[in-house]
Amino acid sequence: MSMESIHQLADRIRTNVSQVIVGKEDIIDKMLIAIIASGHVLLEDVPGTGKTLLAKALAKSIDCSFKRIQFTPDLLPSDLSGIHFYNQKLSEFEFRPGPLFTNIVLADEINRATPRTQSSLLECMEERQVSIDGTTHVLARPFLVIATQNPIEQQGTFPLPEAQLDRFLFKVKMGYPSSEEGIDIMKRFMSGNPLEQLKPIATTKDIEDAQNAYTSVLVSEDMLHYMMAIVEETRSHADSALGVSPRGSQALLRACQVYAALKGRDYVMPDDVKAMAVPVLSHRIALRSAQRLRPEAAEKLVESILHTVAVPSDTPLMTKV
Repeated sequence: MSMESIHQLADRIRTNVSQVIVGKEDIIDKMLIAIIASGHVLLEDVPGTGKTLLAKALAKSIDCSFKRIQFTPDLLPSDLSGIHFYNQKLSEFEFRPGPLFTNIVLADEINRATPRTQSSLLECMEERQVSIDGTTHVLARPFLVIATQNPIEQQGTFPLPEAQLDRFLFKVKMGYPSSEEGIDIMKRFMSGNPLEQLKPIATTKDIEDAQNAYTSVLVSEDMLHYMMAIVEETRSHADSALGVSPRGSQALLRACQVYAALKGRDYVMPDDVKAMAVPVLSHRIALRSAQRLRPEAAEKLVESILHTVAVPSDTPLMTKV
């Protein structure tokens, strides 16, 4: 698949999802980048902003399987992965797969589950497999976890640890719609749910082809040094207690490659890095105590770093990563 084909595929999916979701093209693009880059997305926003609707619209547009899991304090790891049960007719144990055996998983209010259940997602998110009773089960491809959490209501929640936050490619916020977008939403849902009329316009094979193709997007040495300079600045910044890990720098690289492919280009530009830096890096930074209470402090820190790190000039010399 060529980069132009990936660009056209993204346009088709974005247009299709936009029949249901109003004015969130940037969020839709991040979802597409995540699924093509084999990453995952943490959606953090107040209830009612369309997080679940977006996940369902994306799944219907790609014609892939979709499961929603409501996370609660009594949810067990086996409720996600599945169990072996005794089949009396066959007189043997049989595996009953859980909701993780699908293409797109919506982990609703993930911070309401206990750390034990949260940690059961680590293997499937990182390695695309689940180990149950000593047996490893490979998950479907593509595989995308979309986790949501409410940043306002903290009573009875279990905040995600840094190790699990690091597994998410993006942390994004839906945000409230503008007045015009709010009116458009009411008009669309006045006579019914447009999600019910949504038709698939892509297949899982299209996404797999894009996953195999985006790695050919070229990255210059200057771009690699630029990304690394940003990452290292998160580690040495005065407001940062813990900077971005090597996993985070790899995530930034993959996101930039896919972002360039969505634009129809086969090389990464500085603007790609600037566009991806905040959603990829901000949730991977642990701030010092004096900064934690500031709203969107991590995002602002990354933005300030982008203003201080020297931007390389465009160069025709490219090296494949």
